[in-house]
Amino acid sequence: ARGIQHTAVRQAHRKHEPTFHDKYGTTVLLGGVAMFSAVWSYVLTQLKIEWGFSPIGRITPSEWKE
Repeated sequence: ARGIQHTAVRQAHRKHEPTFHDKYGTTVLLGGVAMFSAVWSYVLTQLKIEWGFSPIGRITPSEWKE
């Protein structure tokens, strides 16, 4: 049991080197959220998309020409 305590104390006092995720994780996540939001904002506002509306009643047949 004493050996386990010594190991735990040694690991607790060891300096922790920050990894890539520790340094940049939040920044990368926020960048992805910003990019995702920007792309979908463009798609939803700028493209002329009819979102699931039925054409029935809006399309009138043209006269038949012989």
